[in-house]
Amino acid sequence: MLTDAEILDEVMVSPRRTYLALPDLQLVDRPGWLQISTPSIRDGGMNEVVHAELAADEADAVIARVCADYRALGVKWRWRVGPGSAPPDLGERLARHGLICREVAGMARDTAAIDPVPGVEVVRVDAATLDDATDVMARGWAMDPAPLLPLNAIALRDPRMAIYLARIEGLPAGAASAVWFERSVYLMSGVVVEALRGRGAYRALVAARITEAAARGIPLATSHARPESSAPILARMGFREVVRFGSYSMP
Repeated sequence: MLTDAEILDEVMVSPRRTYLALPDLQLVDRPGWLQISTPSIRDGGMNEVVHAELAADEADAVIARVCADYRALGVKWRWRVGPGSAPPDLGERLARHGLICREVAGMARDTAAIDPVPGVEVVRVDAATLDDATDVMARGWAMDPAPLLPLNAIALRDPRMAIYLARIEGLPAGAASAVWFERSVYLMSGVVVEALRGRGAYRALVAARITEAAARGIPLATSHARPESSAPILARMGFREVVRFGSYSMP
């Protein structure tokens, strides 16, 4: 049984290093600062200030520099402001620099038995199904599949990670990823194509990953979810909100 402090750590700290080593990944990792930049991923993901602990007298200058750097790259990016971020008014400072806050719910549940969803087939993605999974992700997120394909190919080779594909009546319907840690599985990147939403694909992807985590002896499942979209689904599946934090991005 994990303590509340350990669960919070699995929800917020373990997922910080779920990025993948693309050839153009630029990583800045030092005490109090974790940032990734990936120029080849322009439409979302892999460009983020993951954690920042800044002195009050330097924060605004650092924010201005980071905004300028990402603007020069021409990519979508975000700045995560969660527990332990500093200064205490970091979110307010980001807002003054023009960034918009979107709330994120950090959620968790145990990996006790969970029923599969009837009518939805979920498979672990391999080389044969990689294109289908990538296409589903691109369509679900309305982005170019070209940069996603090498990203997903690297994920397949990473022993920490797995990708899943959901099918409804034989049609690729949704995809999602999992990252395995010693005490938790982090559920990420879940998406369902618009034409097949509302038929259980998202729930089936959650169930499949929790089932595998239980088989691996991992006691906890975690996720970062939008309160207006996936968080209510996860809540109905037994997840509880552990923490609410801000994800800041340019409009």
